[in-house]
Amino acid sequence: MSTTDSPEGVESTIPETPLLQLETQVDSPHACLRHVVVTIPRDEVRRYLKQEYDQLVPEAQVPGFRPGRAPRQLVEKQFKERVFERVKGSLLMDSLTQVTESAGFSAIGEPDFDFDSIELPDDGDFRYEFSVEVRPEFDTPVITGLSLNRSVEVVSDEDVMNSLNSLLQRYGRSEATEQPAAVGDELSINAVFSRNGQELSRLEEGTVFLRPALSFHDARMEGFGELMTGAVEGERRRGTLQLSAGHEDQELAGAEVDVEFEVIEVRKYHAPKLTTSFLDDLGGFESAEELRGFVRGSLQRQADYRQQQQLREQITSKLLESTSFDLPVDLVRRQTKRELERKVLELRRSGFSDDQIGLYSNTIRQNAQAIVESSIREHFILEKIAEENEIDADESEYEQEVALIAQQRGESARRVRARLEKQGQMDALRNQIVERKVIEMIVSQATITDVEASGSTSGELEQEHAVEFDVIPVVDEASAIPAAKYDDHGPATDDKS
Repeated sequence: MSTTDSPEGVESTIPETPLLQLETQVDSPHACLRHVVVTIPRDEVRRYLKQEYDQLVPEAQVPGFRPGRAPRQLVEKQFKERVFERVKGSLLMDSLTQVTESAGFSAIGEPDFDFDSIELPDDGDFRYEFSVEVRPEFDTPVITGLSLNRSVEVVSDEDVMNSLNSLLQRYGRSEATEQPAAVGDELSINAVFSRNGQELSRLEEGTVFLRPALSFHDARMEGFGELMTGAVEGERRRGTLQLSAGHEDQELAGAEVDVEFEVIEVRKYHAPKLTTSFLDDLGGFESAEELRGFVRGSLQRQADYRQQQQLREQITSKLLESTSFDLPVDLVRRQTKRELERKVLELRRSGFSDDQIGLYSNTIRQNAQAIVESSIREHFILEKIAEENEIDADESEYEQEVALIAQQRGESARRVRARLEKQGQMDALRNQIVERKVIEMIVSQATITDVEASGSTSGELEQEHAVEFDVIPVVDEASAIPAAKYDDHGPATDDKS
């Protein structure tokens, strides 16, 4: 019995639901997997059946009897199938809750079993089994007193101008021309990809900017700019590209693929004029100076992000030196989609544009297994440190993250949050906040040496164009990694909704 306080200080007693008497056998086929066999004695099954029938009999409608007046034995016979199904569900739910709360492991996924295939027997114990992915067990590494280098990056006026030009390129005017293609031009192309004379895929009427390199979901083409410079409408040019070394099909990993490009149209780009109406439509900017300030702020957030990533890489590298556990291939594969979603959110709040996110996304796709495996290891370690130090995300931090994403996209925070909740990405946002707080805690306890960042990243968009396309078609579309974009592009006027 448990006691609760009622109004006026009068104590009331509420009967507690007794715990199930059950037996649990847990095997560990892998560091991240537990196979659990649960056995519930027949006496417990009878208790649940009695409770269910006790509630049903007073209301049961049986032909030939008034409601609630049919003999219990007749009710039990007529409603047996329905009652057994409900009791099975109750026993599964209650026992799973009890097992996961008392088990010596931390589940990271839902139990894997087929509800319909489990049967509640007429006699004997109720037995079922399931597998569940868990966080591996390991000793928490030492997190104090680390020696770290912190890269210091200065955002220059040239960086701002380059980034502004890249932003405006999406809103400029392009006109078809008969002139030969030059770097920076927009091309409308068809592309046929083949290997050993066998066609693999086709890209129809794709739009690309002529840049030195071309990036696909699963491949990269160096020398694209050199190959296509000077091409004119109707011309075909052939080249080769390389599939990613981490391609899911290991027989094709790193393989060369032939490609033939057909130029449908060459278009010259003309930058938009920064008129008052254009600035307002772009994102409610009142002046060109305010737009440049927005761009500078985005670049500073990008610089901060790179600094944090560099510190994070050093920290996790040191932590992983003293921590070892294996990850199953299936777990890595299933987490790839979640990792890309998390990365996109992280880049959004850090001020990166759609084009930059496209490049990062293709890089993740091309090296999915290595990148995702590393990210999962980092997450397990940082999550354990967070639990031990009682670090979590609060509502104000969710609001701040959503506000940063909304600012970058020129949307209302309410609309952005609604979309994240609909897409089930609030959990990814929570992990992002918690992991960053853990890193900040470790950095605060570390010995830091500031070093000047090497080179500028302001021209990265001028070197490569990202294409949303798989050279090797994805067979199972249901498991395909989603495109790293939302339902619109670039800054837009806040809808005030």
